[in-house]
Amino acid sequence: MKKLPILIFAAILVFSIVFPVFAQEEQEQEATGSSDASMGVANYLVIEGDVRPGNIICSASNGYSLCDEAYDSSMLGVVAENPAVSFNLTGSDESSHPVISSGTTYVLVNSEGGEIKKGDLITTSATNGVGTKASKSGFVLGSAIEGFNPGKPTDSGTIAVSLYMHYSNLQSAKVQGQLQDVFKLSAIAATESPSEVFKYFLAGLVIMSSVAAGLYTFGRTASRGLEALGRNPMAQRIIQMGIAMNVVLTVAIVSAGVVIAYFILRL
Repeated sequence: MKKLPILIFAAILVFSIVFPVFAQEEQEQEATGSSDASMGVANYLVIEGDVRPGNIICSASNGYSLCDEAYDSSMLGVVAENPAVSFNLTGSDESSHPVISSGTTYVLVNSEGGEIKKGDLITTSATNGVGTKASKSGFVLGSAIEGFNPGKPTDSGTIAVSLYMHYSNLQSAKVQGQLQDVFKLSAIAATESPSEVFKYFLAGLVIMSSVAAGLYTFGRTASRGLEALGRNPMAQRIIQMGIAMNVVLTVAIVSAGVVIAYFILRL
């Protein structure tokens, strides 16, 4: 009984602290006109153009702007209206907006890529800042948590999307499209990390050179051995031993090339 007043006082104290927080959140939602909260950490970025909540943002050498290309590899995140946590290092600039790169948020989408169903991958489209369903291999924003099927393909709306920006290789892609994707990825890798691309190129060149040298040496020796065997059948064992030694030499040359290529990649 002596602890009862203490428990009542503690309950009143917790209620007085928590209730104003919930009340403040409700007031903020009423002020913004939406209760669509985003689960993720947002960073405030200065973005060019007419920006709306749900727009997909891409990075460029001159700053940040709305994505305007399909399967854009420079996608950075989504403008979040009510992020759970946000960091503002840009001050009170009116052109700065909270952008989420991971987590769950609401994204502006259309049906240019087809009807969006739960679980479909979402990517950027030719419409500024608007996403659409991914129908081929390329960079994607994440997966849809809910569906979207408007009357017109150009009509846009917001759906919840789980953000996970990565390159997706869809199995339904055609061989031609896959080859184009390989060239695109190679070009991106050559631009972002040329030293790594050069190491892989040099390692591949060493391996191909060692294989070519080994096959050339073996082919040349084998042909001479067969000619000698035809001229002098009595020396069969010696000729066979010579051919076997050249097989070992060929394997050694190829193995040396593989070892050198491995050390090149480890540098």
